[in-house]
Amino acid sequence: MHPTLGATTDPISQGIVAAALVALFVLLTLEKAHRVLLALVMVSLLWGISYLSPWRLVTLESAQAALDLNVLLLLAGMMAVVGVLKATGVFEWAVARLLAGRAGRPLVVMVILMWVTGLASAILDNVTTVIFVAPIALGVASRLDIDAKALLLPVVMAANIGGTATLVGDPPNIMVGSAAGLSFLDFIVTVAPPVLVMMVGLEISMRRRYRGALKERAELDDLASGPVPEITNRPLLRGMCWISAAVLLGFLAHGVTGMPAAVPAIIGAALALVLQDWLYLRNHRPSGDERRHGILAVIEHEIEWPTLVFFALLFILVGAAVDTGLIGSLAAGMVTAINAGRETFGLGENGTLIFASLLVLWVAGVTSALIDNIPFVAVSIPIIATLNPTIAGGSNVLWWALALGACLGGNGSPIGASANVTTLDLAARRGCQISFREFLAVGLPVVLLSLLTASGWVILYVEFGNAVAASSSFAAAAVLFFAGRGISRLRTRS
Repeated sequence: MHPTLGATTDPISQGIVAAALVALFVLLTLEKAHRVLLALVMVSLLWGISYLSPWRLVTLESAQAALDLNVLLLLAGMMAVVGVLKATGVFEWAVARLLAGRAGRPLVVMVILMWVTGLASAILDNVTTVIFVAPIALGVASRLDIDAKALLLPVVMAANIGGTATLVGDPPNIMVGSAAGLSFLDFIVTVAPPVLVMMVGLEISMRRRYRGALKERAELDDLASGPVPEITNRPLLRGMCWISAAVLLGFLAHGVTGMPAAVPAIIGAALALVLQDWLYLRNHRPSGDERRHGILAVIEHEIEWPTLVFFALLFILVGAAVDTGLIGSLAAGMVTAINAGRETFGLGENGTLIFASLLVLWVAGVTSALIDNIPFVAVSIPIIATLNPTIAGGSNVLWWALALGACLGGNGSPIGASANVTTLDLAARRGCQISFREFLAVGLPVVLLSLLTASGWVILYVEFGNAVAASSSFAAAAVLFFAGRGISRLRTRS
């Protein structure tokens, strides 16, 4: 029997895991097979090497430890909640209300969906938000007979950017906030202003990209005409409103209760399924139809099992990168680079802090586009905690750089953030296939612009303080907003 020892941390072990991750990314880009199959093959390969060679990369025990049940159960719970909500007809109603008076201007509909998603992602989290918004976007696209990608891709980009603004918007923020002692208000005051600039910039870029696909057409009003669909189950919808509010409260009360996001999500899912069953049995006799109507229907048709399996396999791969020391080596390289930059360029106090912050920001951004950002942040936290006091004039800017890079980098690829994978699977189930390359074509420019905006904010923050950085961000957002509106009107007239 193979000994259940810890992972080997030699360069060969790290190289094998790095090769597996790179191969997975390349194969996902080529789209020669389903992503679940590709991830399964890579995990199987690492297991085979671990048990049949001297290099222990990932054992069954370490794989179990690598699984992030908080993410997996959060996804499953919120999918179940949305599945019960679908039975009320609320999504069809929301689509009709959204299109009322706007069907002929699908670009306006896209902008509304983007801003609703960005704001909701800051209050909830980006995964929960896209689970709610994606069905509405798909419904709008179906009703207007337009390309759903033109709505879904801007929505998922807005979810990742909006989630960056608050402590609860993205899991890395919770981790950074806990390690650095940063509160919900700290995030709002400090990070929300540059995120506002990014949201305005995202709107301008998405308007430009999808102007042709979402042209104003008078005939679209005919497609969306007709009576607004009725809510099919008002008692269930009323109960779901209370349950959803309780789940939201559970998310926001994390700092008081200590409950991970998965706990209120699973409690909410259980309450929703019980309520649905109870309301059904008030008017129907127990039968096989009742069972298919309730929990079995949700489990079979509403929970995206391929998404959950892919995440589980991806967690195992990234766990191998952590256990073999690969991510630790990458993160430790930042320390060496900062020291080298300080000596090479003769940087002063502020210069060193800016250099260190920008390095953390861009390394976190690039890395988070390639692998899940949670383990990277987990490994980076002790390094930032050690590095911060050694830099003259050190402040929380390194923590902010880590949070910004990790969250914003998620837009870089379909596997960069949980919200991305969830949205793509929800779209695939409705017949809308978004390829890896199509996502990259939209996501990479968004990441570049977001990181450049964050870089400018970092420089202002270090040189002049948060007050100047925040006021400058608000001013930049206002200028971009009105400039974008002006350009849009000129294009409409032409």
